[in-house]
Amino acid sequence: MKFNKFLTLMMVLVLSIVLAACGGDDSKDEDASSEGTTTDKGTESTTEKPSEPKEINLLFGSEPPSLHPGLATDTTSSTMIQNIFEGLMSMENGEATVAAAESYEISDDLLTYTFKLRDAKWSNGDPVTAEDFAYSWKWVLDPANLSEYASILYPIKGAEAFHGGTGSADDLGIKVVDEKTIEVTLEVPTPYFLELTAFKTMYPFHKGTQEANANWFTEADSIVSNGAYDLTEWVHNGNIVLTKSDTYWDSSNVKIDTVNIEIVESEGSQMAKYDAGEIDFLGTNFGTISLDAIDRLKSDGSLNVAPYSGIYWYKLNTTDKIMSNVNIRKALALSIDRAGLIQNITKGEQQPALGIVPNAVEGFGDDSGYFKDADYEEAKKFLEAGLKELGLASPADLEIKVSHNTSEAHAAIAQFIQQGWTSQLGIKVKLDNSEWQVYLDKLSNLDYQVGRMGWIADYNDAYTFLEMYNTASNGNNDTGWENADYTALLKQSVIEKDPAKRTAILLEAEAIMMNEMPVAPIYYYTNLYINQDYVTGMVPDALGNISLKNVDINK
Repeated sequence: MKFNKFLTLMMVLVLSIVLAACGGDDSKDEDASSEGTTTDKGTESTTEKPSEPKEINLLFGSEPPSLHPGLATDTTSSTMIQNIFEGLMSMENGEATVAAAESYEISDDLLTYTFKLRDAKWSNGDPVTAEDFAYSWKWVLDPANLSEYASILYPIKGAEAFHGGTGSADDLGIKVVDEKTIEVTLEVPTPYFLELTAFKTMYPFHKGTQEANANWFTEADSIVSNGAYDLTEWVHNGNIVLTKSDTYWDSSNVKIDTVNIEIVESEGSQMAKYDAGEIDFLGTNFGTISLDAIDRLKSDGSLNVAPYSGIYWYKLNTTDKIMSNVNIRKALALSIDRAGLIQNITKGEQQPALGIVPNAVEGFGDDSGYFKDADYEEAKKFLEAGLKELGLASPADLEIKVSHNTSEAHAAIAQFIQQGWTSQLGIKVKLDNSEWQVYLDKLSNLDYQVGRMGWIADYNDAYTFLEMYNTASNGNNDTGWENADYTALLKQSVIEKDPAKRTAILLEAEAIMMNEMPVAPIYYYTNLYINQDYVTGMVPDALGNISLKNVDINK
């Protein structure tokens, strides 16, 4: 997910450093039959209703750019959407578990999924139906709606053809069996399909609301949702208030009545608010711990460091005259001191990224990587070749602009890399920062040379890190790069059923990317967070998900 776009994109911050999608002490009892059926038996809460309403105070580092499940691409928006909407499944402790669906069946050939919906309601009282899901998915795939995450639905039969303009909505493998049953047929077996249904782009949205008001998702009073919380107040660039939904099917197990979210851009100000006891949690995706506080938090034992399946990278605009040169791209990528950056700037126990797919993904990210960290001598060779091809006499004739969204953390990283490129390569480097939404537009419009971004896995598979570069037109690409062999390998990986062979295919694809370097990987994330000692259940999973319905406060 764009971090900043995915992941970003809320914003990715640096310690985690995430830009820019949880555990709890409530569990759903599930049973899997030998026929491949999983059913939520349901449990009743034994927690006594508190005498006083419970509130939690949080913050975001930026305004959510979009609260439309079919249009959102960044982590800030995703965090909001995950808590006011709900998909067929949700992610709990890294596993897909039933949510709006009360059960599902998978056919023996692993191609057909049949979901039975529970009796749930929208915030306006309307029933949540199978047609709501079918309508929402078709809307996302309709090319006229410009959903940048439409490719998430490509495992569905006919989805890619419809979105690409060569197929019809009538040919999609989406069938409404009855009001509470939806059947999905896939192109090929997709082992992570259940996880996809827990991702925001596959959440339903209210058909009547969409058809009556195309901008329904921009104001609190026009949003109709089906999640644990209702969005009851939204002062743009100011604050957000979520209120426990009285129409949510599992409201008896939602412990926090009101969630207050203040929008505070400065990481220093965020840290000051936490230290003053004004907020109850700080860390991805609810703000960022300031870099200058990390040593203190480590020493007093309050800093939590959790695994995070994500990467911080610099995207390189291959449509730009300078960045179109592969030797220049390689020179820049090889002359970043990743270990030094982590030790001196981010300090969050991140790992140097010498490839695209993080070490946490099985079969990827071994110690050797695709290049040496801070290999200045090799970088200078690539720079010399690139300058010659561009007709430039010396490194001093080359000027690069590095763009990032406004953030103390991203600025510190950019300054460190700027200093390295200037001192080691002798090139000129300018820094450029923009407010989050403006920055996302710059990257989408390829109005940049080098741009920082982060990506958090949308699902637990290497494909989520590689798929966005399958074509230049992919909404999450933002580099203008594509390679026919790379595209062919990704398509081959989708139909390969043998796990080992599939991993080998994806490794081959990753090697092509690392040879052409449309992005410069910098480090693999960790998730840094702190919380007041009375907060429980607010623990991000490896994908950064935090489900507020599982959070409690015991003062």
